[in-house]
Amino acid sequence: MNSHAPVLPAGAGRPRATLRLQLHAGFTLDDACAQLPYFAGLGISHLYLSPITQARAGSTHGYDVIDHGRVSVDLGGEAALRRLAAQARARGMGLIADIVPNHMATDVANAWWADVLRHGERSPHSRCFDIDWRAPDPALRGKVLLPVLPEPYGVCLENGDITLAYAPGQGYAIAIGDQRYPLEQAPQSEQSPARTCAAHAPGTPQGRRRLHQLLERQHYRLAWWRTAPDQINWRRFFEITELVGVRVEDDIVFDAVHALPLRLVQEGVLDGLRIDHVDGLAMPGAYLRRLRAALSRAAPARAQAGLSGAPYLIVEKILAQDEPLDPRWPVDGTTGYDFMDQVGALLHEADAREPLEAFWQTLTGDRRPPSTQLLRARELMLARHFAAERLVLVRALTRIARLDLRTRDWTAPAIDRVLSALLAAFPAYRSYAEDGGRGATDRHHWRIALAGARASLPAPADSADGRLLALLDQWLDGSAGEPQEESAATALRSARARALRHFQQLTPPLAAKALEDTLFYRHGPLLSRNEVGSSPTRFALAPKAFFDACAARASSHPDAMLATATHDHKRGEDSRCRLAALSEIPQAWIAAASDWIERLAPRDGMPSRADRYLLLQTLVGAWPLELAPEDIGDRPDAVAALIERVAQWQQKALREAKLHTRWTAPDIPYEDAARQALDALAHTAGGRGLLREIADFAERLAPAGLVNSLTQTLLRYTLPGMPDLYQGAELWDFSLVDPDNRRPVDYAHRAALLAEAAGDGALDTSAAAWRSGAIKQALIQRSLALRAHHPELLRDGALLPLEIRGPRASRLLAFLRRHAGQALLVLAPHHCATAIAGYARGDGTTARAYWADTHVILPAGVGDELHDVLSDRRHPAAALNVADLLHDAPVALCLLSV
Repeated sequence: MNSHAPVLPAGAGRPRATLRLQLHAGFTLDDACAQLPYFAGLGISHLYLSPITQARAGSTHGYDVIDHGRVSVDLGGEAALRRLAAQARARGMGLIADIVPNHMATDVANAWWADVLRHGERSPHSRCFDIDWRAPDPALRGKVLLPVLPEPYGVCLENGDITLAYAPGQGYAIAIGDQRYPLEQAPQSEQSPARTCAAHAPGTPQGRRRLHQLLERQHYRLAWWRTAPDQINWRRFFEITELVGVRVEDDIVFDAVHALPLRLVQEGVLDGLRIDHVDGLAMPGAYLRRLRAALSRAAPARAQAGLSGAPYLIVEKILAQDEPLDPRWPVDGTTGYDFMDQVGALLHEADAREPLEAFWQTLTGDRRPPSTQLLRARELMLARHFAAERLVLVRALTRIARLDLRTRDWTAPAIDRVLSALLAAFPAYRSYAEDGGRGATDRHHWRIALAGARASLPAPADSADGRLLALLDQWLDGSAGEPQEESAATALRSARARALRHFQQLTPPLAAKALEDTLFYRHGPLLSRNEVGSSPTRFALAPKAFFDACAARASSHPDAMLATATHDHKRGEDSRCRLAALSEIPQAWIAAASDWIERLAPRDGMPSRADRYLLLQTLVGAWPLELAPEDIGDRPDAVAALIERVAQWQQKALREAKLHTRWTAPDIPYEDAARQALDALAHTAGGRGLLREIADFAERLAPAGLVNSLTQTLLRYTLPGMPDLYQGAELWDFSLVDPDNRRPVDYAHRAALLAEAAGDGALDTSAAAWRSGAIKQALIQRSLALRAHHPELLRDGALLPLEIRGPRASRLLAFLRRHAGQALLVLAPHHCATAIAGYARGDGTTARAYWADTHVILPAGVGDELHDVLSDRRHPAAALNVADLLHDAPVALCLLSV
């Protein structure tokens, strides 16, 4: 078999393998176009692009959209997109674009937002955004709160932070920093603009009074940025006041937001869409049905052009452990966080959880289980970070209570108390009761939430809080309520729908910020299990449970993405694999970490022992392969670069944890102490000695992490689903959380490695190939070649776990993919990476001995011979000796004829 994927005809079908690209001014659509030969040589079928619409100036990610209707000029504009699509098509490749229907940037360059600020509720664009024009605070009625001031409003006036500005051709505006906020009620003056601005200058009491009076006549109210959590009167993206929620459930808004991507799909420029943060939408199910219908209408035009008629449609969705993707949604699957969690858990040894948790508890003194800590984090977020959103929901529920004489006695404080307990206990990102009422999964999650709320209040069924909790359950179940006279019924339906919408749009940011951006930075027995899509209650996953999850995905969404790295991951996929190897040697790790923690000399107890432990894990996990322990004194620039990357992570981790410092109230002495502890590793004699020990440990652990990585990589490309590759991760990826995981990719180096490995024959398993990552890249390329040559086998083939016999049976994963006369055998190790790390050192002999007397049992009727496409060896199918199959590499990929 030729190891290169064939060039497919234009429009050759749905994605078989994607590569995620982060586009920005430093890596444009034309830059992506220049790399097409490399992407095609790797075997990618579709480029999966970050948002391509116009974002705010200087955006590095594209999610801060200011214009849904045009391709970003910073990326090269629509002409560049069409060049990329045409050249990709010529190579048999297509494009998938990430779209952002949930939010836009609150930037005055956003014409919709600026028009709302200028004209208020009378603006035709006021319907685009989730703004409460009838806020209970009289000062906000008919106004948009703009929490953009560095200090309280009066202080900023006195300090001159707010001024009146004038620009020819643009007129007057309010200047705050580099933003110019529009004015509808401009100053009435017959003076020159210069004199008018001077008359409103805040340097005098008279000028401040005039400027304040001018501001009071506008449709927005300037406020201190710290007031946002308590009084914001519009829906934000999570707690980010730079992003405003979009009412895409409105037909006109939907059409405006989607006109460009739907046109590009119909014209064949795009072949699919990825929906960002689908849980933020008011009615995800209705939205997706409308979008799928619109995409279907593009099918005839695409078919005439010889393109696949059914565009690919996936959603960014975090699933709870027991949560399937809603079967009512007409989508191809999720973006793959579920697989990332499952394969990560598979690589962790379950027996390590107890000693690692116990060690963590000795560092923190906190004996509470993770579930309790998560509950406290959710309560914190509700009280401090989403207070305004919570109170909006309280008012909506109080309105429902007032509509019925039987419930009008329930007060807002009582509703707030019981609602807060319910929200804190809700076990998933959200419910979907707006989509025809609660489904089975929704009912299951509500039972858990209600039980949790009853326990925390506490609220026996016959107590006042218990009765109110039962009412909340009824009011938020998606039904219209009991029949009443028409006017009352209409009011009740409207009130219930409003409350449900607020509830279902509050739980997703609450879940994300409490878990991913709080608990995962304050609870760290092993950081490889603190990842987007993961649960603090699941440390490991047994092979049977893993295969069951894969089979379920194959049954419901065979084209769902399989991801192991994303633009949002907490740490790179290979860093996680290295840390996962610690679960095989927990006692050795605990002993080393205990010593290092004490030697990371704190200043006045700062940073805490727990924070020092998190730092040590991060250093071990991210330590570059090319930086040897003996190089620490000789390569100060390389050490400084690593320290600076880790320092960025450290500040973010400390502030997200919200224990000793936070974004909204930084504790500078604590942060300085943490930074000094890190810097001391590079700048003091004792620190450099400690750093060498850390580096030596990382160097000894690294080969085991690389073995784990090959297991993870091979599973991603051979299990049911559509594999996604994050930019640059075809080589080893030891990145940290953003922005570190969005660093530039050296494609020239990757292309050179791929060219060296071109051709058939055995995979290069030399120590050099392991160190460079060429072995991982080659494994991906050969796996993708198989997917290109045997698409039905890899997409539709049955997943059959195999019996393994012998002393190492529990340390090997073995399965067949089988379809229509073909079969593919996959072997990969797990929970033994430290024992077989010799593979990654170029010493296959020692590693191979580990598999002595271990055999894989094939079912009858799969042929007489198999061909391992990695080793280029052929083996009789009768007796599969694992030591023979894993002769030089820890994984095997074999074709059979059934």
